[in-house]
Amino acid sequence: MNDEGRVSGIVSAAKRAALAGALVLAIGIAFSESAPYSALEAGEENPGGEATSQRRTDSTEAFSHFSPNMGLAKEMDFKIGNAIFRKFWVSAPASTKSSDGLGPLYNARACQSCHLKDGRGEPQRGPDVKDRSVSMFLRLSIPPETAEQRAALAEGRVSVIPEPTYGTQLQELGIQGHVGEGRMVIDYKEEPVTLAGGEVVSLRRPTYRIEDLGYGPMHPKTMMSPRLTPQMIGLGLIEAIPVESILAREDPDDRDGDGISGRANWVWSVEDKKLMLGRFGWKAGQPSVHQQTADAFAGDIGIGSWIAPYPWGDCTATQSLCREAPHGGTPSAPNSEINAKLLELVAFYARNLAVPPRRDPDAPDVLAGKRLFHQIGCASCHAPSFTTGDASPDAHLRGQKIWPYSDFLLHDMGDGLADGRPEARADGREWRTAPLWGIGLTEVVNGHTFFLHDGRARNLTEAILWHGGEAQRARDGFAQLAPADRARLLAFVNSL
Repeated sequence: MNDEGRVSGIVSAAKRAALAGALVLAIGIAFSESAPYSALEAGEENPGGEATSQRRTDSTEAFSHFSPNMGLAKEMDFKIGNAIFRKFWVSAPASTKSSDGLGPLYNARACQSCHLKDGRGEPQRGPDVKDRSVSMFLRLSIPPETAEQRAALAEGRVSVIPEPTYGTQLQELGIQGHVGEGRMVIDYKEEPVTLAGGEVVSLRRPTYRIEDLGYGPMHPKTMMSPRLTPQMIGLGLIEAIPVESILAREDPDDRDGDGISGRANWVWSVEDKKLMLGRFGWKAGQPSVHQQTADAFAGDIGIGSWIAPYPWGDCTATQSLCREAPHGGTPSAPNSEINAKLLELVAFYARNLAVPPRRDPDAPDVLAGKRLFHQIGCASCHAPSFTTGDASPDAHLRGQKIWPYSDFLLHDMGDGLADGRPEARADGREWRTAPLWGIGLTEVVNGHTFFLHDGRARNLTEAILWHGGEAQRARDGFAQLAPADRARLLAFVNSL
């Protein structure tokens, strides 16, 4: 039986405990200090296991340290990968043969431009160029229109059908002689929400449009989805979680009746030439760090590789000048502007960005918040821990007890967060549970607290209140908490 065909009706103890806690809260029974999750669990203070960073967490570099158990022999690979990650690419032809091939259409000139300090991106704050962020993109696709397209989607050979002219991502910038595709514009409408105790929180509901289209009108059925760049810590550990450990938490038919119906996304692996479990991206649309890295080079910077052999990046056949422009390939590898060795070094860097340690994990308010987190049902999707297996290419990431606070499954998050744009087997209401480790350091590293896939939430409270669908019960439980208990729950999440 292959991975996709595994029986997924196993109900974990964590889900049962979270449901029981939610029921206790719903009928108003007080919980005691001896309740579950009232103490620090073994290893919880080091969420990446032995790969947890032991460096300072009060620095903007908190997400940029390598796994301390990696060994000196690999430190140079990490540093070279970091240098390539930070490198600015230039258009071809250029004298710097290992750095040319930018675009012709693109969103950023370097990986670091999107993942500043290896952390979380932010939405644009205003209409001026100086206020625009390169760490937020607009994904594009259309519904299938032909039998061939429907078959490709059904078989998993493609995850989306590109917009015929503009491809799968809006490229706002172009090299000399090439016009950018357009400009994403965000409008917000404030919506007040009243919480228990009388606190009023204003949520901002975004709408998106594209102005200044450079290549003619878009398809009338174009689906758009904004995506904020996520933090990069712990990616290699996530990749090392055994497939069966993630599938064990699937419950697509909600057999346990807790309202949580997580399911896996299955996406095409170019390397393995088969469907594999999706783990990365907002809709779990990528199966590996290696493929995620290659697709980001092609889609964001316009750099082709052996995995994504498109030296023109995301340019479509309709954009003929873009397809015909000079690129940075070589005679032996005309479609690879970054060679296999350099691509692997960047992927190695990404896999080994260490998770920071917890801050004050045994403080009384933090432990009280941890109990509430479980009791209102947050842990039903934000599963606390896994143990990595032996399949990682990096031996030091194997066999680690880790605490990512995610089940890495797709969940229906309700109308409020729906983007209406399917990706592989994720529908327009589903999102992968985002890992919570490191979330409390976002402001330290990136100087802001914008959360969710499009940064609409300006803090953790707003992010929780946007939860709907399968998370509605947990969201309502949070809103009904006394103000002091909400503060305790937030203290716990900020400690992660």
